[in-house]
Amino acid sequence: MTAAHRGTILLVDDEEKILKTLGRALRDAGHAVVETTNPREAQRLLAERAFDLLVVDNVMPQLSGLDLIREYVSSTAESERSQIVMMTAHATVESAIEAMKLGALDYLQKPFEIDELLVVARRALDHQRLTSEYRYLRTERDEQFGNYGIVGRSRVMRDIIDRAERVAQTKSTVLITGETGTGKELVARAIHNRSAQREMPLIKVNCAAIPETLLESELFGHVRGAFTGATTTKKGKFALADGGTIFLDEIGTMSPALQAKLLRVLQEREFEPLGAERTERVDVRVIAATNRDLRQMVAEGKFQEDLFYRLNVIPIALPPLRERPEDIPALVDHFVRKHAQRTGRRIDGIADGVVAALQQYTWPGNVRELENTIERAVVLSPGTTITADAVSVIGATSAPASGLPSLRLRQNIEWVEKETIRRALERSGGVKKEAAESMGISQRALSYYLAKYRID
Repeated sequence: MTAAHRGTILLVDDEEKILKTLGRALRDAGHAVVETTNPREAQRLLAERAFDLLVVDNVMPQLSGLDLIREYVSSTAESERSQIVMMTAHATVESAIEAMKLGALDYLQKPFEIDELLVVARRALDHQRLTSEYRYLRTERDEQFGNYGIVGRSRVMRDIIDRAERVAQTKSTVLITGETGTGKELVARAIHNRSAQREMPLIKVNCAAIPETLLESELFGHVRGAFTGATTTKKGKFALADGGTIFLDEIGTMSPALQAKLLRVLQEREFEPLGAERTERVDVRVIAATNRDLRQMVAEGKFQEDLFYRLNVIPIALPPLRERPEDIPALVDHFVRKHAQRTGRRIDGIADGVVAALQQYTWPGNVRELENTIERAVVLSPGTTITADAVSVIGATSAPASGLPSLRLRQNIEWVEKETIRRALERSGGVKKEAAESMGISQRALSYYLAKYRID
């Protein structure tokens, strides 16, 4: 049985022999099992700790299985409940329905084969795992979009939240600017998820990640035979986003020819797929983002002035993290909880001085770099408290201020750096630009580490 199916099980049956047989079978399958013949003892155990699965007999002295389930469900929040399977030698439709109404996932009628129990337990534990993951994702979504996806208490971030809230109620074009890792995509998602179009698609296009020869086809689609290799007709991102939002990331890398076609879409709300003789109309909100100075590019003739003004209807400028260090404690707390829950690690707190030291670093990779740093600390911390020893900043160039503890690198920091870079390259399919962005460092810094560790 795979690790994904293993769990903690409370087994309750007043017949000692049956209890031992079932407990042994579940342990052999890799589960952690606690057994009791006393339903009152089971109540105490359920109040003291969390189990993934409760398997309980129905007919018992002192307290029936149905009554135990009823009391457990009434006294336990839904988000903290175990999955429940009832066993009974006196199964009736009424008892089974009542158990299901109370929250039981399944029931077993005695006598049953051991294999039946193992299958039902595995199904229940799978369900519990998926339920836990769903609750985590829902909590993460609610926490993020409760503040429009932006964690921060500084005045500048409160102003950005307020502007995002107001622009979400319109269909105006938005231009989000800011350094790499400041959260431009997060703001775009927040705007879309608070808009009237939130049930429609949000389509993301990274203009820098798609070769120029393919970007036009990606944006506007093509018909069969439009170019060599176009064996089928393909819808473009604008068509897919019809009725919703299209997010054009790194808009500053777009070629002049495509800039002209994008300008037409913004002006006329129509485009022609490659090789097509027809014009398609779209109703779509455009959110663009860039880490470049588009005004300077306009002055240098590298970006169309008309397009800039069409994009810059509602500007949102995200400040670098170094300009809002007062937001770092909230961000650290958010990322610790997020990655502790995601990785299953128990983290009770952060050692004195660590957060203050993090506030002294300039964070060239901004919030993305901070999140990656905290994720590494959560994974690498040997105990339940994150200490300075567990915190490593890849490429750190600024030291903490006098009187604050230094961010000491672990003895195996070289291994950590190499492994971090290797995994980032693996996830990006070898695309260095994407790998650097995922780590919150510049491509130049990545090139330095590749050379330093002789990573091909």
